Amino acid sequence: MDSRCPHLLLLLPLLLLAALLPPPSSGVPEVIWLPTSGGAGPLSCAPPDPAVYDRPVIGIVSHPGDGAGGRISNTTATSYIGASYVKFVEAAGARVIPLVYNEPEDRLLEKLSLLNGVLFTGGSEKEGVYFDTIKRVFQYVLDKNDAGEPFPLFAQCLGFELVSMIVSKDNNILEAFDALDQASTLQFPSYALEGSVFQRFDTDLIKKVSTNCLVMQNHRYGISPRRYRENDALSSFFKILTTSPDENGKVYVSTVQANNYPITCTQWHPEKAIFEWRKPMIPHSEDAVQVTQHFANHFISQARKSPNRPPADKVLDNLIYNYSPTFTGKKSKSFEEVYIFS
Repeated sequence: MDSRCPHLLLLLPLLLLAALLPPPSSGVPEVIWLPTSGGAGPLSCAPPDPAVYDRPVIGIVSHPGDGAGGRISNTTATSYIGASYVKFVEAAGARVIPLVYNEPEDRLLEKLSLLNGVLFTGGSEKEGVYFDTIKRVFQYVLDKNDAGEPFPLFAQCLGFELVSMIVSKDNNILEAFDALDQASTLQFPSYALEGSVFQRFDTDLIKKVSTNCLVMQNHRYGISPRRYRENDALSSFFKILTTSPDENGKVYVSTVQANNYPITCTQWHPEKAIFEWRKPMIPHSEDAVQVTQHFANHFISQARKSPNRPPADKVLDNLIYNYSPTFTGKKSKSFEEVYIFS
């Protein structure tokens, strides 16, 4: 370079920098270049992990009645499953087999052998054949896990109450609360949430569910934290994750997790935020939907650990797809759709 043009030497670094910078935007979206296989054809994917079962099947126990106050069926043997519970399971990538509470025991055991987990729904029945069936299925869950086979249970509202009665061996363990058609917060008595469903929540969502009414309560009964802790059977079996206040400020246990089993129970209804519209207080915000989805994903992630690989043809024969849901939204105050068994 001509030494008589020193100003060119000063411009050289600027010219090099300009060459490295992207051209100014012309208003056209930037092109994102995706990785390629180097001309060797489509990118190949590794086979699925055989230790993880991506086709889990969940059993849902039916509840006596038809799920509609307007009476769709007056048959005394009729039972139902709210379609929202089925959709809750399906939203996380699993399928459902109905466990009809009053069918013969051998039929119940046959269906249980096809499952990777169980869900207990809400409702009102606390005695008779239904209670006996819940006890039988709960013992099956314990036996499977004691044998070293992961087999999760998710119990909601009435399901939580029945499990508490079974574990405590006290059918009078429940207390009265005023939490019908109520949206509420979840309070965390301890933030030691590692290994629980709440580990999936980011800090912002934990704060929101603690301060905003993102979950749906609809119950007359529950258990206070004091009574829960004073009962040796309950306090040794479960860890309290959250509490909630009723309409009068009385505090009850709202979420628990078993210490030694993949069992989670909620006094509230996570399925309603996405799939039910009958109650005016059901929260449907994006945050409420996230809470629901986290619970569904957690439950089904546990079911994927089940080593059970049931025969595909037997699963197909028993899936809830063999039944048609009934629209009950004009008659029921609780469910948009129900599956009815009679």
